[in-house]
Amino acid sequence: MLPKTPEASTNGADAYWARPVEELFAALASRPAGLSVAEAAARLKRNGPNSIGKRSGATALGTFIRQFRSSLVLVLVFAAIVSAFVGEGSEAAIIAVIVLASCFLSFTQEYGASKAMQALTARISRRATVLRDGVEASVPAETIVAGDVVRLSAGNLVPADGVLLEARDFNVSEATLTGETYPVVKSPGLSPAQAQIGQRDNAVYTGTSVRSGTATFLVVRTGEHTEYAAIAATIARGTPETEFARGIRRFGYLMTEIMLVIVILVFAANLLLHRPLIDSLLFSLALAVGLTPELLPAIISVTLARGARAMAARGVIVRRLDAIENLGSMDLLCTDKTGTLTEGVVRLDACKDMDGGDSADVRFWAVLNATLQSGMANPLDEAIGAAKTEADPLAEWEKADEIPYDFVRKRLSVVARRRGAAEDLMICKGAVSNVLEACSTILDGATARPLDDSCRARIDDRVRGWSGQGYRVLGLAVRRFDGTKSYGRQDEADLGFAGFLLFLDPPKAGMAETLEALRGRGIAVKVITGDNRYVAAHLAETIGLGHRNILTGEELARMTKEALFGRVQRTDLFVEIDPNQKERIIQALRRRGHVVGYLGDGINDAPALHEADIGISVDSAVDVAREAADMILLKRDLGVLLRGVDDGRRTFANTMKYISITTSANFGNMFSMAFASLALPFLPMLAQQILLNNLLSSLPSLAIARDRVDAEQIEAPRRWNIGSIRRFMIYFGLVSSCFDFLTFGLLLLVLHASADTFRTGWFVESLLTQLAIVLVIRTRKAFWRSRPGTLLAWLTLAVAVLAVVIPYLPGANWFGFVPLPAPVMAGLLAITLAYLAASEATKRWFFSREDRRLAHGPRRLRHGGRDRARTNAA
Repeated sequence: MLPKTPEASTNGADAYWARPVEELFAALASRPAGLSVAEAAARLKRNGPNSIGKRSGATALGTFIRQFRSSLVLVLVFAAIVSAFVGEGSEAAIIAVIVLASCFLSFTQEYGASKAMQALTARISRRATVLRDGVEASVPAETIVAGDVVRLSAGNLVPADGVLLEARDFNVSEATLTGETYPVVKSPGLSPAQAQIGQRDNAVYTGTSVRSGTATFLVVRTGEHTEYAAIAATIARGTPETEFARGIRRFGYLMTEIMLVIVILVFAANLLLHRPLIDSLLFSLALAVGLTPELLPAIISVTLARGARAMAARGVIVRRLDAIENLGSMDLLCTDKTGTLTEGVVRLDACKDMDGGDSADVRFWAVLNATLQSGMANPLDEAIGAAKTEADPLAEWEKADEIPYDFVRKRLSVVARRRGAAEDLMICKGAVSNVLEACSTILDGATARPLDDSCRARIDDRVRGWSGQGYRVLGLAVRRFDGTKSYGRQDEADLGFAGFLLFLDPPKAGMAETLEALRGRGIAVKVITGDNRYVAAHLAETIGLGHRNILTGEELARMTKEALFGRVQRTDLFVEIDPNQKERIIQALRRRGHVVGYLGDGINDAPALHEADIGISVDSAVDVAREAADMILLKRDLGVLLRGVDDGRRTFANTMKYISITTSANFGNMFSMAFASLALPFLPMLAQQILLNNLLSSLPSLAIARDRVDAEQIEAPRRWNIGSIRRFMIYFGLVSSCFDFLTFGLLLLVLHASADTFRTGWFVESLLTQLAIVLVIRTRKAFWRSRPGTLLAWLTLAVAVLAVVIPYLPGANWFGFVPLPAPVMAGLLAITLAYLAASEATKRWFFSREDRRLAHGPRRLRHGGRDRARTNAA
């Protein structure tokens, strides 16, 4: 037995789909006019929000405690416990302080990022239309309670479980629950108590979506008590891992393998050299911590969150943070034309009869159809409604019935009845070819003539001519009935074709320049539209898009998967496309090796939004499109998206900076330390010195999220490449080790330093070189030609000064430091400057080599779902 809401369980409402609605209203203490506002608020407080899963809100205490779950932190805690156990209380205290400092830094970054994302997500929360006190109200979906009466229309996500009270041509996609691909017809009534989910024709469920029609339903179960929640509880559900996250995970494995090898070898070797057991253990554990960039999760979180805030300020709300990386990698954008390439403010430009003349009857019939229909709101009906005049006798007409629009018929019929008249008038409008399918005659004034082939040819010629001028053309047909019956799709027959509706949606100002800017950033644009080829080609030519290679939906339907794979690359415009074909196009483009973005806002865009690497929708989109998207544009404008791409690339660039800086510096230092521990008669650095070094070198990294990014780094798509990172780590790590060995030679062979002086000198040199590499690696330019962010520059300078003066500060002896003679400090500063020059030369050689590798390497074809390998060097 499934769990129930308190209201339902109290009254035994188990198989509610088998109970009459009157009984359910009584059981739920509700009524057809809905709950009162006060009663709904009381039930919400009593039963909790209509949401599934734990609340995403992060508490400060919970976030702080979570920092101590890190394996690296546990290693440090273990080291502190061992130190305390063997009587090294001061060393244990130092390690504990470093643990707290590191966790506090991670906490401040992660908590700030989580709060920022909560604020952004709240801006795009889903809403639903409910009846409260008999009045329709738009409320957050989470506030719906059992007993609410909810209105649904095409494009809505069903917000709760319940039974239908009324429905009109109502089709629901239940794939999320049943796996059934095709929408199912729903209608009021009763279903058998033992019926399975897919057999309950009178019930709707959370997570399903409305494909067509309208309905009203009574909410019976919400939140954790819904069918969707019950299924989710039995299945391990999780967001698919993005390639960026997978790359980070593989990088973590690489670090772990290197860490284990070095630590085990160093620990064993120190024991063989008869070094103290505890010192050797602590040193090995410190090596493990020092090798790994422990702030990486926090840095990634704050960098992505800062990127999300910057994008939100420019009108792009990020629903999934990992999508920022995909946006920066995008090299192909697929979009519809209406509202994106065009102004989106559709204007009814003309109403024509069969002869091409202006027709007052066609205009008035269209106005009746648009103003009386109650289905999905759309710009075309709004444009028709705006064309009504005070002289139109609309008050004399009422709606007798309606046959809503769907994506198979591609037409909408309204049956209008004049008050006091005996006849009903069916007015059908839609795509010209689809309206003609329901016609048997054409209207020539008041005369009806048979619709023959010559008439069809004339209609086609007129549509082609207007389309070539950039007009979108709809057809309109009518039929009169006696008015004594209800109406259905079977009555859409033997209509009389009356004329044409011509709509104009001009290109957006500056669109040609925006498209050129996208091309300049390595992003091509392809149009996927349901409009006919002539309208699409005219628009593409006007704004400078390719328009000579066109693929129609009819041609695509006859193509095999491999044929489409061969054709899709050279196609400029996909026209007259059935909504269900969009996913095939996106899939084929991704197989060609593109990182594909898809911009859509319609009911049938959800599969394509899921299939694309980066699904993009708009704030005014239907629920299913918004929920499927990775990002939401607050304004349907490619200029907004262009700025989002730049922000995404900046975010990705700064994330990769941290990875490159920390891996190369840490690997070099730990490799040097491991080697020195075997060659020297004493430990080259104490455990607390390693941990302090690691903590101080990480401080400037906290400012990387705010660092400036060179213009060259946002000119082309950037992708994760674990191979390039591995090579970067090895080459720059070895350069770092070479200068470490030079430092060893200076301290031991030239200056004959003692153990404490050696450790102090190497601590200073190691920290200075790690800071120097920040300035070098953060840019591909010569480091003096690229100014770092203000915070990064000041933090780097502050830590560098601290590195130089720390041996002379009070309490330095706690860490085992001693004051350094002037010749030693001068030598260390000279080595740091030499390292800076060598790293700059290595950087130029490395990136030129990687560019050649990328230019000559084979382009891998990538198959499968949203997350696939990224091949370009970051």
